[in-house]
Amino acid sequence: MSYSIQDFIRLIARLRNPNGGCPWDLKQNYTSMIPCLIEETYEVIEAIQKKDMVNLREELGDLLLQVVFFSQLASEDHYFTFDDVLNDVAQKIVRRHPHVFGNLNAGNEEEALARWNEIKAQEKSGKVVHSILDSIPHAFPALLRAQKLQKQCAKVGFDWREIPPVIGKIEEELQEVKTELLQTPQNAERLEEEIGDLIFATVNLARHIKCDAEESLRKANYKFEQRFRNIERKANALGTSLEALSLAEMNRLWDEVKNEEK
Repeated sequence: MSYSIQDFIRLIARLRNPNGGCPWDLKQNYTSMIPCLIEETYEVIEAIQKKDMVNLREELGDLLLQVVFFSQLASEDHYFTFDDVLNDVAQKIVRRHPHVFGNLNAGNEEEALARWNEIKAQEKSGKVVHSILDSIPHAFPALLRAQKLQKQCAKVGFDWREIPPVIGKIEEELQEVKTELLQTPQNAERLEEEIGDLIFATVNLARHIKCDAEESLRKANYKFEQRFRNIERKANALGTSLEALSLAEMNRLWDEVKNEEK
C-alpha cells in the first residue's frame, strides 16, 4: 500500500485518539518530544555524513514523523494544523525567491542569499526587537550559536576585517588558560570560563575562513573515533589490549594509523 502525506497525518491523529490510540503517544506533549526531535535530527545528519542513502531515507521519514506529531499536538490545542505549516513554508519559499518565482535576477549564490536575508529582514521589521541577537535560539548547539552570534554582530560592523587579529585573540585566550592553570589552588569556575573564551575565539577564526565550526568538530570527532578504533584493532592483532600498553606504545600505534591514511 502506498501512503500519501494526508494518509500519514491521519495515522498520527489515530495514534493520538483517546479511543483506541497508543498509550505512549497519548502521554506525549511538546516538551517530552524534544529529545526525540533532537535525536532524529542528528541521525539524519549521521546518515548524510556516512553517505548512507538507505538509512537516510528511513531517518528522513523519522524526522518527518516529528514534524507531523508536533503539528498534531498543535491541532488538538487549536493552534494550527500540518496544512498550515506546509502552507506557511511554501509561501515563504515563493516570497523569498523572487529570482525564481518572480521577475528579479540572482547571478550567483551570494546574491540569492543576500536577497533571502533582505526579504527576511523586511518580514521581521514590524516585530518588537530588543537586540539584534533576539533571533538566535538559545537551544542551538553551543558551537552553532557562537557562530550565529558572531555573524549577527558582524552585520553591524562589530568584527575584525582581517585574520591576524582573530588569531591574536586565540593566542591571547590560550595564554589566559595557561595562566589560570598555574594558579594555586586552581579556580574551576574561572578555568571553565577561560576555556569557553578560547573555544569562542576559535569559532571566530573558523567563521572568518568560511569554515563551519560545528561541522569541523563533527568531522574531527569522526576522524578521532576511526583512528582510535584502528589502534584498538592493532592492539588486538598484537594479542594485547590498550590497557596493557604504555602511552608511548599507544602513540606509536596512533602514528602508524595516521601514516596508513596518507
